[in-house]
Amino acid sequence: MNQIHNSPEQKGGSRSPFLSQNVLARWAPIPLRLIVGFGFMQHGLAKWSKGPEAFAAILHAIGVPAPHLMAWLTILTEFFGGLAVLLGAFVPLASVPMAAVLLVAMFTVHLPYGFSSIKLMSVNAGHAQFGPPGYECDLLYLACLAALVLGGSGPLAIDGYFKRRGLRNV
Repeated sequence: MNQIHNSPEQKGGSRSPFLSQNVLARWAPIPLRLIVGFGFMQHGLAKWSKGPEAFAAILHAIGVPAPHLMAWLTILTEFFGGLAVLLGAFVPLASVPMAAVLLVAMFTVHLPYGFSSIKLMSVNAGHAQFGPPGYECDLLYLACLAALVLGGSGPLAIDGYFKRRGLRNV
């Protein structure tokens, strides 16, 4: 009887435990948390630094009801939701209002400009001039949030700490 012995490389692994696929895959959520968390926090801070009234005026112009309330809710969702994702804390819960913000932005602002987030309009004096972004980045953020909710926050996450301590079900 012939037996076939597969090497670790043929099974999708590696001979080095440091480089094994399982060890590396465990860390995959970290870059997602960093970019999504920082990105959301940055957007919230940008709106807050210009004044919530300025963002409320934009919301009013596009017909959002209760624009002042919605401006504050958006700013708080972006900042604190981003912080939660960055820290890996309450990610499934924080993702719901974050996804709502993205969907509203996508359907009320970005959809008419098409898919691409980069629209090179011209180059003047060596500087690129870009047009309004499409919904590409909204979809990327939504995909990252879905990956974190479905796959978990990964190592170095506050959710993992709570889970290990048995403080709450994640």
